Formats: sequence, C-alpha cells, structure tokens
Amino acid sequence: MREKISACVICFNEEDKIGRCLQSLRWCDEIVVMDSFSTDRTVEICREYTDRVYQHEWLGYVGQRNTVRELSRHPWILFLDSDEEVSPALRDEILGEFGRGTGPYLGYEFPRQVYYLGQWICHGEWYPDIKLRLFKKEHGRTEGQEPHDKVVVSGAVKRLKSPVWHYTYDDLRDHLDTLNRFSTITAQQKFVQETPFRWTDLLFRPFFHFFKGYILRLGFLDGSRGFLIAMLCSFGAYMKYAKLWELAVRQKRSFREWPATEGDKDA
Repeated sequence: MREKISACVICFNEEDKIGRCLQSLRWCDEIVVMDSFSTDRTVEICREYTDRVYQHEWLGYVGQRNTVRELSRHPWILFLDSDEEVSPALRDEILGEFGRGTGPYLGYEFPRQVYYLGQWICHGEWYPDIKLRLFKKEHGRTEGQEPHDKVVVSGAVKRLKSPVWHYTYDDLRDHLDTLNRFSTITAQQKFVQETPFRWTDLLFRPFFHFFKGYILRLGFLDGSRGFLIAMLCSFGAYMKYAKLWELAVRQKRSFREWPATEGDKDA
C-alpha cells in the first residue's frame, strides 16, 4: 500500500474558489482545513468536503501552515492554497510516484501555473514558479519571511513536471490591492530587521524586475498580459522600497520630535 497523504489548506473568505480547490484534493487520504474566521460561506463549503475544519486567528502564512500541519494524521503533507487547484496531470503524477514508492525522497516540488485575466501564463516571473508543497511531515516545515513562506525539507527533493493551477487575481483591482498589501508587509519586515533604505534599490530594482520578467524570462511571449505582469511586478518592487523609505523618514522625524528629558534640559 502507498503511504498516505494529508492535504492541508488554509483559507479566509474564499467562497468562490474553495470548492474547486477541495474538489481537486478528494483523492488524498484526508483533507484538513484551517480557516481564519471567514465571514462568508467558506466554512460551510469546506464542511461539504471534510469534517476536519478548524478555525484559528491568523498567525501569518508561516504560523498558519505550521499549525494546520500539526493537525494532520498522515506521514505526508500536501499544502494547497484556497485559490489553487491540483491539475489532473499532477494528481496522476503524484499517485504514480507513491505507487512505485518514494524511495529516498522526502519532498516533491512542481511548477505553479497562473490563470490571469482569462489566459494561462507560460513565461516571465510567474512561470514555472517552482513550489515545494508535498513533503514528509517529520522532515519538513514552513519557514521564510511574510508573505513569502516556503517549505524546507531535510533531505532529497524530486521535481515533478505537471503543474498546480493558481487562480491568483480576479481582476486588475484585486492584483493592485494584493501588491499594496504585500509591499506593506515586506517593507515593515525590512524596517524591523533594520535593513537600510538605499536610493539605488528604489531607482534600479523596479527596472531590473521588469527587464528580468519581460525580456530575460520571455514574458513578452504572453502578449499583453505578459506586459501587464512585468509592469506590475516592477511597480510592486517600487512600492516596497518607497514604503521602506517612508518608514525611515517617520523614524527620523519621531527622533527629532522626541521631548527632552529633565536631565537633557539641565545639561
């Protein structure tokens, strides 16, 4: 018999997408869902697919994934986001691997392909976007900096060919809202870690992101959507460093405006 797999999903207010996600995981040996107190029908829909639905306050991507991981019962974990779907080809590839035996491998990684504005994206910074999402529970955990978590495995990892599908943004407004939110999180983390603001980062990193995605990684082959993605990735980088500059300016201002103590006045 093959080793068993626990599918683990974290979600919040994803009633339009969660059903597709969970349907693509029905071949797994169990589905475990960790919801962050959704206010729509997300939890109700989840319970149509599994009785293992839990709720926990949001701990960040790293904390939330490690929490749901501990609730799983089986030796292998498959992480999936609520806006993702295991493609039939990837499902068959995984089952084939496990049917033959996983051998020395403690993890599997595979490409993630984005469906964006009515088209599958095949180039640029968004593809192949390799993700390690299937791993042996006792040998892997989620690490990284918010909002870019990653699974780290203490052993051999094999790359599969078939993709997990990602329905990432509903429209351009949704894309811009996410860029705004993620750039704030990243800038705040850099500020807390005392990463210095440099004008060279603000001036050159956005250009580099556009050039890498659109030219070096052939984003232009995805047509108008490839151009939009490259431009918005560039804009996201610009906003991240602009917000880091803003935090540095506020800190300097607060130091200047800090009231003097009695000892300072006497001096």
